[in-house]
This record gives sequence, structure tokens and C-alpha cells, in this order.
Amino acid sequence: MQIVIYFADRDIASFMISWLNSNFKHFKPTAAIAINATRHMNKIERKKLFSPDIEPMRTAEGRWFEAIIYEMFLDIAKQSDRIKYIAMKGADAPQNREMAKIGQNGLFYSKYGDIVIRGNGQDLAEFDLLLVDADNQVAFAEVVTSPSDLKEFELEIEYKKTLLGYLFNQKKVAFLLISSFDLSNYSVVKRLAKPAENAIISTSSCEQIKTLVKHYRSRIIYNNPVNHPKLIRATDLQFKKPFDYRKFHDEVRTTIFSQITGNGNKTVHQKRDTDPLVKKVIYGALFPKAIKALCESYGMSVKGKHIEYAEFGRHFSKAIIATDIPGYELIVYLRSRSKKEYLKMIQLKDGHFKFERPTPPKVGFFLWLESIQPTLGVRITLSILEAFTIKETKTK
Repeated sequence: MQIVIYFADRDIASFMISWLNSNFKHFKPTAAIAINATRHMNKIERKKLFSPDIEPMRTAEGRWFEAIIYEMFLDIAKQSDRIKYIAMKGADAPQNREMAKIGQNGLFYSKYGDIVIRGNGQDLAEFDLLLVDADNQVAFAEVVTSPSDLKEFELEIEYKKTLLGYLFNQKKVAFLLISSFDLSNYSVVKRLAKPAENAIISTSSCEQIKTLVKHYRSRIIYNNPVNHPKLIRATDLQFKKPFDYRKFHDEVRTTIFSQITGNGNKTVHQKRDTDPLVKKVIYGALFPKAIKALCESYGMSVKGKHIEYAEFGRHFSKAIIATDIPGYELIVYLRSRSKKEYLKMIQLKDGHFKFERPTPPKVGFFLWLESIQPTLGVRITLSILEAFTIKETKTK
């Protein structure tokens, strides 16, 4: 089945979001819903849910609460004509899930049944809930269980709105934030609550929900939804605009290259409606002399150990330069020889590049990095670094 969305030609906030904002307070997680939500968790996650070890317990709680909200929406959708479709996820997601690969563009299900949009195989955005309202408008929801989840949250939501707005040709994209704690005092949440198409809802805490199921821990019983009238596959939603992420990326990169080689202006004027969809620009891999210039002019270190160019080839097989967008922060990716991974190097205030985290092989972005061959010489490499490096940099 394919779901084709035709949009109303009017600029309105989602009636579905307005209705949920007014009525969600009447819906509370029940013991049946809380128990049923565990069907989206594996056995290990279920055990960790009541573990005395706080960190794994909180992680399991987050997964559980997200599943609880999904189960609540399955119930609410039956009672409201405001919700037309809910995208399957978790245990309800199709079992045939495509692994990430170069060239993939569109909606996919991850290994765990999460809904993602991929661009050239890279996961660009993940959605806790994806909905279609009675006006055939696509909306999404995010579920949080901790204030730490709010870091960089505003930019993430704005990007998801931009992405869905482009793909489904919507002027506005409705958004619902649901939390297990009081969000009212957080400045980022206050800003998100201002647009009419957004709604912020707090429900029962995980601790309160656990009291409902404490007597059921020894024997978990749950039921799969049978012929739910509003459940659809996320992959059946059809985009209204072309989506070739690699093409969009290369267009932005070409614009930046022309500016760097022209007047050196680091500001990219976003003339195309696809430019804001590009999250990161990969400029290319460096030839050996360019790697030498990078090591000697800026320097790199991994876990406190300085990387000398003479030793580079022993530990790494490739260096790739990129910038995040919209801030254009410089990143260097180093391909490890000892492990199948890339080390993400971020720039410090003194211009030096320091190891931040690894990029594992089981993500689509790794495959993209693997496909890149050396194209950047000394001159263009230093031009990119000089154009985007932190102003406080003092090169050797």
C-alpha cells in the first residue's frame, strides 16, 4: 500500500495538534498500556527497567516511555477523527528492514523499528512519532524523559520541520513535545511553545507509571494491535518533492568552494530551497602532502597523544575534511587502521583538532566516508581550513 498525501491549500496550524493540546490531559497511561508498551522492548531492556543500576535503568525507561506514548496514541486515534494515520514503529514495524547503504533517500525503518529519513544512506532525522492529521498534514512528535535530552533540541526540531516541510510541501509542520516531567521552566521549551502549530504536553512520570505495573513484573503479558484502522507503514508515505540528498549536498559544496576560491567569504547564501536540508558538507579526502600541512599548521591529538605526520600512516589511512551546518564548524575524520571506524576530530579555540568520538561501521555515514577518495591538495585544504577555522587560531 502507498499513502499519497494531498495537502489543503491553506496556511493553518494543525487542528490535530490543537485538539491534542486541549484533550491529552484527559488521557493517562494505564497499567494495560504500560504493560503493552513492553512488547517494543527486548528481554534485556525489560529487566533493566527495574534495575538498581541507575544509568541502564534510565536508558530502558526512555525506551519504555516512548513506547507508552505510542501505545496511548493507538488508543487515542480510535477515539478521534483528528488523527487520520499513525506510522507503525517498534514491534509493529515491518520485519523486512533495509540496512543503510549509499544512495538511499527517503523514509526507512531502523534495525530497532525506529522511523528515520535517510539521505545518501545517512540517517538525517529520527521521529518518535509520525502522524497524518484529518487535513492530510504530516506532523511529528518527540518524547523526552530527561532535561539532558534538550541539549541542541531546538535546532534539531527546526531541522525536522524544515525537512518534512520540504518533502511534503507544507508551509508549516505541526510538532508535539511530550515529556514525563515538567518542562514549563525551560527556556528552550518556552520558545518552542510559541508557534501555534506546536504543543508541549507533560504526562505521568516514569516513577508514577511504574507503580501501576509493579505487581506485573514477574509475568509480562501484552497484545499486538489487530487490524488497527489507522496504522500505516511510514515507508508508504509519498514525498511531494524530489529528494536526492547527495545532489543537494554537492550543490552546497560547489557554492562553498566557489566562495573560498573567490573572495574567501565563509557565509553561504542559501538560494535553493534544498540548501537548508544539508546538515554537513564533506569537502573530500586529503592527499599526503595536504595531511602533512594539516598536521604541521594546525595539529591533531587523540586521547592526549599528539599526531605527528611521520606517524600518521601507521595509525590512519585517510583524512577527510568536513563542516557542520549551519555553524560551519570544522571537522576532520581520520580512518583508523586498527579498527573499522573513523575518529571524529573537532577544532578547539587554539585551532588544534582533538578527538571527540568514533564513527562506527554500522551507520550509513560511515559508508559515505568510505566511498570518498583523496581529491584535496595542499592549497585547497589550507584554503578550507583558513576560511572556517576558529578566529582565535594562531597557526605555527
